[in-house]
Amino acid sequence: MSLKSLATIENWPVPTAAAGVVRADGTVAGTHGPVGRRFPLASVTKPLAAYAALVAHEEGAIDLDEPAGPPGSTVRHLLAHTSGLAFDEHRTTAAPGERRLYSNAGFEQLGEHIARAAEMPFAEYARQAVLEPLGMASTSLDGSPAKDGVSTVEDLLRFAAEVQVPRLLDPRTVAAAMTVQYPGTKGVLPGYGHQSPNDWGLGFEIRDGKSPHWTGAASSPGTFGHFGQAGTFLWIDPVAGAACAALADRPFGPWAAESWPPFTDAVLAELRAA
Repeated sequence: MSLKSLATIENWPVPTAAAGVVRADGTVAGTHGPVGRRFPLASVTKPLAAYAALVAHEEGAIDLDEPAGPPGSTVRHLLAHTSGLAFDEHRTTAAPGERRLYSNAGFEQLGEHIARAAEMPFAEYARQAVLEPLGMASTSLDGSPAKDGVSTVEDLLRFAAEVQVPRLLDPRTVAAAMTVQYPGTKGVLPGYGHQSPNDWGLGFEIRDGKSPHWTGAASSPGTFGHFGQAGTFLWIDPVAGAACAALADRPFGPWAAESWPPFTDAVLAELRAA
């Protein structure tokens, strides 16, 4: 079956876009566009990096609650954007756990921490721990583990299938990743303004009751994932039992804020009707 709703990416004001949906049982419900084309992920890099961090945790290389990042911060703080580090600078602007300060710098320090523990570059660890086992041959996490990943829709669907039914991780670990860390923490959701609370799991943003938001009005509160400033997103809706990845080659802006939610609602409606 192919989801007709995916074809609406043709209406997006972008040069090129690709999208796909994978169900929780691993079957691809539909794709549209050049799903084998490699696109810069921007911050959709973060869930992939977070998954590698969780593998490192299960392997015993790191512990979620060991010190990492600025003084008083832990691996968990870095994954949940509560370390106090600034957005794109390696300086502290709040005490750990105080505010949800979305931080590329935090993920970069997380990558450095894992690289030291694993005694190899973070990109190589991520390749061995996540990308290679899942057959994500077109994906690389070279550069910043916060924003420099490159991937395809095909590979992201492989990843989304894994997250829905984990093989690389204990399902309880993945359940923790989609559970709110430091509940009640306020902060700014990039591109969408101040949210109270600004709920986040371990490397995955959690929709809950946020408004405005980049997912759809029909998205369940338990929906989790990430979007990127490169015009990219990946959401996983456990109620729908499906995940959707979309990649484009136009930076995030008003076009995305206008196009993405109705697209998601159309996908969810078609999944429900199937």
